[in-house]
Amino acid sequence: MDLAIIGSGYVGLVTGACFADVGHTVICVDNDLEKIKLLQGGKVPIYEPGLEEVIHRNVSAQRLRFSGSIQDGVDNAQVIFIAVPTPQQANGDVDLSFLEKVAREIAGVLTDYRVIVDKSTVPVKTGEKVAESIKRYNRHGANFDVVSNPEFLREGCAVADLMHPDRIVIGAQSEHAIDLMKKLYEPFMAPILVTDINSAELIKHCANSFLALKISYINAVSAICEASGADVEKVADGIGMDHRIGRDFLNAGIGYGGSCFPKDIAAFITISERLGVPFDLLKEVQRINTAQKERFLKTIRETLWVLREKRIAVWGLTFKPDTDDVRSSVAIALVADLLREGAHVVAYDPKGMEKARALKAIAAAEFAPSALDAVHNAEALILATEWNEFANVDLAMVKGKMRTPIVFDGRNLLDPETMRHLGFHYHSIGRANMKPG
Repeated sequence: MDLAIIGSGYVGLVTGACFADVGHTVICVDNDLEKIKLLQGGKVPIYEPGLEEVIHRNVSAQRLRFSGSIQDGVDNAQVIFIAVPTPQQANGDVDLSFLEKVAREIAGVLTDYRVIVDKSTVPVKTGEKVAESIKRYNRHGANFDVVSNPEFLREGCAVADLMHPDRIVIGAQSEHAIDLMKKLYEPFMAPILVTDINSAELIKHCANSFLALKISYINAVSAICEASGADVEKVADGIGMDHRIGRDFLNAGIGYGGSCFPKDIAAFITISERLGVPFDLLKEVQRINTAQKERFLKTIRETLWVLREKRIAVWGLTFKPDTDDVRSSVAIALVADLLREGAHVVAYDPKGMEKARALKAIAAAEFAPSALDAVHNAEALILATEWNEFANVDLAMVKGKMRTPIVFDGRNLLDPETMRHLGFHYHSIGRANMKPG
């Protein structure tokens, strides 16, 4: 099938590349002409494991190309995906201006039947507004159908998630559109759930909110574990063995971040209030998430006493491993807090350094070329993102480089007994703090 993907960010690029990889012909469209030039020149503007190889393979096979023209995409595709940003506004609502603009632009060049698929994460009832806009601005009176097809991609493993999905949700009213979408997804051999558009839109917000709830739940439990002398890892293992609960997303840490969870939860709270059904449980999820970072900072302050002029190494700046995305990263917020208190922060991240350097909030930080360089002469080390590189580092060498071997593990990445035997003062989340043995 011939497809167009409008928007070449994380979702659009991965979706376009993977659809091409199963045999479809894909045009990825973006209004950022510098990004299009990069892509046309063989460079991928984001880091996502496996993505660059998939893009290069399908460009070479002439199944994937890049364009700055929406008309090019509309004219040469049966199905048009909209994968533009839907950022959070100050009041927690979702900014749908990019989506509305694309809907108008599609309408302006639409001359024949197309299926228009909303891939962006949007509030319930957005599909109705997209259909209204296209109908209003469609000068040629062409027929079309609007479909909601939410994405469930996790940054860091997005290619695998799209190639091997656990479900595909298709929200549509037209049988013809449903048939085309099923044909499109045939190569993926995954369960397909067909719903109305409103239900499909709600599924995405409900899924992300529930996962965030699991994270906040185990973080709240971690505080009880610390107060009682229990081990949150063992508690999580015990409850996660129940197949009704599962172990995923029960890892205690300094809280969730990224471009999805904070935005989607805030949006869902706003949506529910607008519908007259306040979702107060999600407000508590937000509160626990904020409190978790503050509790971690409190431990750092109590241990180091005064942060001003202390040299503190921070490992990890991205909101999660295997990505270069620093949007709404708890690690970035933590560095900004330390800088405000006068600490000298030396930060390192395997993939996120370039994007982190551009952030004003942490402009005063020093950026080290390696993890070991970051800890040189440091009075404390903070693990803020759980990269495998940090789990496999030579800890004896780390201890030898530090002025005082104090480690605050915000992701429970390291083994407490190992740290104790090596002579570290080790602090983690929801586990007994260790002094050198």
